Amino acid sequence: MKIAIIFGFAVSLVYGFDQEEKETIRRNFPAAARLEVDNVHGNIHVSGYNGSEIQMVAEKTIHAESQDRLNVAKSEVKLDTKQSGDTLTLYVDGPFRDERRSSIHLHNHPGYRVVYDFEIKVPAATVLLLGTVNGGEVRVDNTTGDFDVANVNGGIEMNEVSGSGPVHTVNGKISVVFSRNPVKECSFKTINGAIEASFRPNLSADVRVKTFNGHAYTDFDATALPGLSPVSERRDGKFIYRSDRSTGMRIGSGGPEFNFDTLNGSIRIINRGQ
Repeated sequence: MKIAIIFGFAVSLVYGFDQEEKETIRRNFPAAARLEVDNVHGNIHVSGYNGSEIQMVAEKTIHAESQDRLNVAKSEVKLDTKQSGDTLTLYVDGPFRDERRSSIHLHNHPGYRVVYDFEIKVPAATVLLLGTVNGGEVRVDNTTGDFDVANVNGGIEMNEVSGSGPVHTVNGKISVVFSRNPVKECSFKTINGAIEASFRPNLSADVRVKTFNGHAYTDFDATALPGLSPVSERRDGKFIYRSDRSTGMRIGSGGPEFNFDTLNGSIRIINRGQ
């Protein structure tokens, strides 16, 4: 789930809004191999279970500066649900999306803010593509499928998960606890926040870590890997070389590559024991 975010002012617009209206939306869907949740304001919590349906509860809250603006919000912002092939998509749509639905514009002040907080139960092996932007956390518990989890202004927490994939935010902490070690490439990235990942003791992986204001720590036995070669590109008739400032290490006998990258925060790669 790759969406450009265009900002114009501070994240929270709720203060000063005099009107509020709440609605609880409950839906059950046939099981799908893949779940996509594309939110804008609010939390996403997905948990795996042994059932055969996808069960969704969405708490919708509208904050508005007047009753008229509240009514406009009700007509402009909708939760679209679509099941196509093996994919179920839950998509918060509104005037903040561009015509191609490829970017989100948050610089306008429509006089309202609509928040969706999702609680979703899925069959544990469901592949997850989850994203939110403002004022929300993303949390995943007890799933075994692969994942692509994204946030912008908020943290990401994943507990007792297996599978592989990217876990990226901009302003927030990342915490992941694996019930089984990933067998494919993983990426953990933030700009302002710490990264903490806990693995089973039999971990074998090639790891790259990079932080500017922080430290990197692991309690696994590791050996150093050579640095990556500079990447070159031709620009205005000249070759420009960009070096990768990450530190590489091999845990166990090596294996899939795990990338850990933060600007302001520390990185902890933890052996969670038996």
